[in-house]
Amino acid sequence: MQIKFQTHYVTNGKTKASCKYHAGQDINGRLRVTIYAKDYGHTLGAIIEDGYENHTDTQTDYFDKGRVTLYPEHPLYAAALERAEKNHAAFELRWAALQQKRRERYAARHGLQGLVVAE
Repeated sequence: MQIKFQTHYVTNGKTKASCKYHAGQDINGRLRVTIYAKDYGHTLGAIIEDGYENHTDTQTDYFDKGRVTLYPEHPLYAAALERAEKNHAAFELRWAALQQKRRERYAARHGLQGLVVAE
């Protein structure tokens, strides 16, 4: 089945797992994309079996939601990296708009309307 990386979930057409994405490097400097599950089930592991980790230990009451780490040699890496970058770009736009709104509110409260500078 075809695995699709959507904004807030990963799906194989039958099963859907809520997740978030992070693109970066591991401690050795290797590029990677980590997909973090948002729920405590093993649905992410059912969709992407290789690379899935879940360190839940019920005897010590430690519960892990699970994650998948994909490196460049993995066939799903390119699609996951593209989704992670799109999500990060969308976040940056929302963050910049929020910061601009905060600057405008601050200027309005302190009588500095003409001094608002957009970055």
